[in-house]
Order: sequence, then structure tokens, then C-alpha cells
Amino acid sequence: MKKFAALFVGFAALWLALPVAAREPLPAVGSVEYAFTPWDDAEGAILRALQGARREIYVQVYLLTSRALAHALVEAKQRGVTVEILADREMLVKGENSQIPQLAAAGIPIWLEVRYAAAHNKILLIDPHETSSVVITGSYNLTYSAQARNAENLLILRDNPALARAYLDNWRRHRGEALAYPSGLQE
Repeated sequence: MKKFAALFVGFAALWLALPVAAREPLPAVGSVEYAFTPWDDAEGAILRALQGARREIYVQVYLLTSRALAHALVEAKQRGVTVEILADREMLVKGENSQIPQLAAAGIPIWLEVRYAAAHNKILLIDPHETSSVVITGSYNLTYSAQARNAENLLILRDNPALARAYLDNWRRHRGEALAYPSGLQE
């Protein structure tokens, strides 16, 4: 009986780990802004969006080395905006010039993703509970190289609350699996 129970638990775990079908499409509402680097000023577009944040900013990054973007996140926190960050632990440990320690020192809560080979998301959610929500995504890492050296893309999707909520739900799911910084560095 114990072997059967163990086998059942093993199959159940495998079944639960299988991907679900693609999500239902959401209505196309709001506006879309895009940038392609190195030609377009993607960092400037992100900075303008961050400066417009009124209540909340949720960040999910693979790598964050841009001092300008880190400074904008600290400024938002100082304006009273809630700022929370998820970052890939391996890139924080391996990467150079990460701004994560400085952001943590400024009082911004940070969690490190450890479950995945690469927590490769690049997402900023601005005021996701508001009608005027902003979802920023694309291949663009929050780095100098993404702006000046790489071929990257960036999408800024405004005024689509259903999309912002879906991204926020996913952000929260990832945070639930993540470890708090800095203790997550020792895990």
C-alpha cells in the first residue's frame, strides 16, 4: 500500500507540474508604445512611465544594473509609491554591477527567484489596480547594455486593467516561491 501511495503522489506531482493550455485572449484595449534598441530610447520610456507611478510598482527582473532605473525606483519609493522587486538569484550572484543591494538599502523589499534555471522575466507593473495601469515587458533587461549594446524590444501597454491584473497575479505567484533578500543568497 505504501508503494502505491508513493507512486500515486509521484504521478500527481508530475501531473500538477504540466503546463496548462494557453490563456484565453483578453480584449485589446488601451494603448501600446514600443521601442527597439539600440535605436530607440527604451530606458527613457521606462523612466517616464516610472515617474508617472502613483501607488504601486512591481518589478520582475533577470538583471538590473541600470543606475538611472534604480534611481527612479528609489525616487518612486520616496514619493510614497509601494515598490517591490523580484530578481533572479543566479544573475545577482554572478552578475556585476547589480543595483539590487542599493535598492534593498533604500528600503525596497526584494525577493530572489530560485526555483527556475533562469527567472528570465522582464516586467514592470505600474499601478496595476488602476484603470490607468501600465505593463512594461519585452526582451529588455534593465541594464546599460540593453539600451546601448544589444538588440532588444520593449512594449509599454497602458490602460488594460485585466492584463495588469493577470501580470500581477503571475508576479505574486512567483513571489510566493521566492526567498527574501538577503537571506535568499545563502539558501
